[in-house]
Amino acid sequence: MTSASTIRVGVDIGGTFTDVALETPERRFTEKILTTAQAPEAGVLAALRSVIAKAGVEAGEVGLIVHGTTLATNALIERKGARTALLTTEGFRDVLEIRHENRFEQYDINIDLPPPLVPRRLRLPVRERIDAQGEVLVPLDEPSVVRAIEALAAQEVEAVAVAFLHSFTNPDHERRLGEAIARRLPDVAVTLSSEVSPEMREYERFSTACANAYLQPLIGRYLGKLERELAGAGFRCPLLLMTSGGGITTTETAIRFPVRLVESGPAGGAIFAACIARQHGLDQVVSFDMGGTTAKICLIDKAQPQTARAFEVARMYRFLKGSGLPLRIPVIEMVEIGAGGGSIARVDTLGRIAVGPDSAGSEPGPVCYGRGGKEPTVTDADLILGRIDPAAFSGGKMPLEVAAAERTLAAAIAAPLKLATEHAALGVSEMVDENMANAARVHAIESGKDLAPRTLIAFGGAAPLHAARVAEKVGIGRILVPLNAGVGSAVGLLRAPPAYEIVRGRLMRLESFDAALANRLLAAMRAEAEAIVRRAAPAAPPQEQRSAFMRYRGQGHEIAVALPVREFTSADRSSIRELFEAAYRRLYSRAIPGVEIEILSWVVAVSTPSEGHLGTPAVERPSEPKPVARRPIFDPEIAEFRDVDIYWRPDLTPGARISGPAVIAEDETSTVVSPRFDARIDRFGYIELTRKEA
Repeated sequence: MTSASTIRVGVDIGGTFTDVALETPERRFTEKILTTAQAPEAGVLAALRSVIAKAGVEAGEVGLIVHGTTLATNALIERKGARTALLTTEGFRDVLEIRHENRFEQYDINIDLPPPLVPRRLRLPVRERIDAQGEVLVPLDEPSVVRAIEALAAQEVEAVAVAFLHSFTNPDHERRLGEAIARRLPDVAVTLSSEVSPEMREYERFSTACANAYLQPLIGRYLGKLERELAGAGFRCPLLLMTSGGGITTTETAIRFPVRLVESGPAGGAIFAACIARQHGLDQVVSFDMGGTTAKICLIDKAQPQTARAFEVARMYRFLKGSGLPLRIPVIEMVEIGAGGGSIARVDTLGRIAVGPDSAGSEPGPVCYGRGGKEPTVTDADLILGRIDPAAFSGGKMPLEVAAAERTLAAAIAAPLKLATEHAALGVSEMVDENMANAARVHAIESGKDLAPRTLIAFGGAAPLHAARVAEKVGIGRILVPLNAGVGSAVGLLRAPPAYEIVRGRLMRLESFDAALANRLLAAMRAEAEAIVRRAAPAAPPQEQRSAFMRYRGQGHEIAVALPVREFTSADRSSIRELFEAAYRRLYSRAIPGVEIEILSWVVAVSTPSEGHLGTPAVERPSEPKPVARRPIFDPEIAEFRDVDIYWRPDLTPGARISGPAVIAEDETSTVVSPRFDARIDRFGYIELTRKEA
């Protein structure tokens, strides 16, 4: 039997499927089942039982489970979190609705703003005031504290966010109020903004604190139940959670700061793509993760996913910044849109085919699943176009109903537009591909980067079906479809390092740089981050990275500047200036002489080395494999079906070459090789699609 410490499992819960990847020193085993939306832990246990049976191991032999989930994201989008209150400085209860007073859609008189997670009646004032330097102007008023807490008890709230003005400079009032709430209401979850987002800009800090409180009871119940279920099923290993910043952490930290799980599952996919980029020596990559509910696109340079310190969830307008709820957390930056296999297609009021963002999910799922779905989806369209083998879907465990998909799509799309059913299916596919291509274009432009020279790494159950067409639309000429692409995010979870990032807002002018204060602050931040990482990886050597967010005095926004990991002295004033000016020049091509520089926030990230690798290369032996079948596939270029060769991926060896059009099928997905691409199997067993010469 394999040693328990060497068997590791990644579990990713998506809106449609729950994916599991189990790795032993010799092999990787995978499983993909429909998500049990009402009780996600039931699907996790079912998938785990199936995958350990495939691997021939016992539950007690598993040494580690790493979990990613969309539960936090979905709760915010669907407004299914806890009944939450906000206690804030008197006079500031409406910060959540005033926002920034800017309009992301300037000329729309009927603009829709996301409603706050906490309604006004549950936003209660407390008399106190701290200034921007952390000095107490108005002491915490005990009678107003008592009144607020009694109001919380009367309203029967489940969670409370405490967010005072300037508390990031002095958290004393927030801590005292949090302790008072815990004494009077011990069953109520409490979030302090000075702990979850200790930075300037009160709207983002208040919003993040409210989101964290809103999620705490839900995530706490889920993780508590999951741990009990795992123990009952014989799993005795640690359970770690993927964070939105790309590291893994303990359940204790996840329950305390569930807002850091908002991009948990998608972050695993970005880590997966980054490992592939490193493995193949690729400097410029775009990660394309298309599952059953959403599609995620991430830019990766030099094997590092693009990161950010803020994120918006539940945008009212798909691509417009400012139309969602801002969260001030470390995050792998990606664009996520409602364009998955389960995305619902319809004809809108202008007679156009529209797809998403709503999804059929796992319950009832696409019409072709035969589970009660009534609306046509992208998967139904792909099935009608011949891209999916109805008898082999999900390894043959879930035969698909072609006739039902055709009837529904004909009635909902083809009949209103007077189209043939296959043309309506093509319209659905083209719309979802254009949505994804447009999202990639917008994301690249906002990041100041070019898509054309990049390699597209496609994974997720639906991405290999659509990757070639999306690449054509954005001008990309090379695509990689890795092994186990259908469960790529679950595999990525096993590549993520135990890591945690701490941010502290502390204004410091560079002219009056206080080295002793900076050293004390950074040492305390490292100790806090290292304690969290040690709980996830007790024996691994921790690695530290430091940075600061700096700007010229008077500017509205700051830039990230990497700092050396060592004790600072007063002489470092000039070296930090040089680091800032170099970073500023990289972004803006110039520095500004004679303007004072200031540090707003300090960042310490502690991590340990990531585990394992994705595979060992083999020798490529050029060959022309024989297809296992032929099947009619709808070809958009000739607007009709044509018979194409079907290949079974496990039969293909490194060096095998296939000329498009073709389909390469496997248990968890299928790769469509369009007429404009050729395919080969590289030394790692990945499918590489290369655009044909014009």
